[in-house]
Amino acid sequence: MRAAAAILALVLAAPAGAEAPRLALPLACNLGENCYIQHYADRDPGPGVRDHACGAASYDAHDGTDFALPTLAAMAAGVAVLAVAPGTVAATRDGQADGAFAAGGDVAGKECGNGVVIDHGQGWQTQYCHLAAGSVAVARGDAVSAGTPLGHVGLSGKSEFPHLHLTVRHGGTVVDPFAPNPAAGCPVDATAALWQVPPAYMPAGILDLGLTVNPPDYASVKAGAPRANVLPAKAPQLIVWAYGWGGRTGDVLHLTLTGPAGFHFAHAAPIERDQALFYRYAGARIPSPAGWPRGRYTATIRLVRAGAEIGARDLSFVVEG
Repeated sequence: MRAAAAILALVLAAPAGAEAPRLALPLACNLGENCYIQHYADRDPGPGVRDHACGAASYDAHDGTDFALPTLAAMAAGVAVLAVAPGTVAATRDGQADGAFAAGGDVAGKECGNGVVIDHGQGWQTQYCHLAAGSVAVARGDAVSAGTPLGHVGLSGKSEFPHLHLTVRHGGTVVDPFAPNPAAGCPVDATAALWQVPPAYMPAGILDLGLTVNPPDYASVKAGAPRANVLPAKAPQLIVWAYGWGGRTGDVLHLTLTGPAGFHFAHAAPIERDQALFYRYAGARIPSPAGWPRGRYTATIRLVRAGAEIGARDLSFVVEG
């Protein structure tokens, strides 16, 4: 989200020597497990892209940090957005529909969607965008502490996936919470961050995986496709699928199935272009008229970049019948 889209922001003058707040995480989730950072702030002053770790996990002029959920099902279950530091609520907005932008709706002037701005004093503010419709739980003038629930992660405003866009400002100027000194080179020393406990840098990874008899369509994967724990021995094929974030041209997604009687299937799926979100699947046909060897199987997904593994997950299931 560009700075011009941050329509809830209130610009305050910053007193000299103002001490920065120490920030807690803004979501009630476990980073890297059931939520992840989709985009960091763009530190490149020109048309290029550079995050605080010298990577490209951002996009041009992105002015905040996007904390994302893996699926629409996770959003529907309700994940709380939390205040990152003590302060006073300076502004709120609610009532904007979730999914309006993805459906082709006009969100001009309301790109932040449902949101909250908190004044932390001495010129410091935080802004929370794309909250779920009807979920904003605070009002202007409310005092909050770090961890106070503000609402739920949603899909309102200019948003194509469920996430919280968090922007930190000081005196009206955007501050990268991972690298508050704009003159600092990269990678930035983690001790310089505003976070109480700096989140590990994860430019890409695996969001979800599953086993099916037929490939699920991408829409159902994004929505939160159900995962089978037991598959029939006479299934004509076994499909392993993976859903991930941060794919870059040249990455390779390795999908592997292992099982009883020495069964082994492996497939390497290249990522042929940069993709903020990606989905791949591969499968093996039934090996004999007798069906699949009965017993426990394991699906393993590995995302490899420049020869190094940057993300991996596995899942076990049973073939019976």
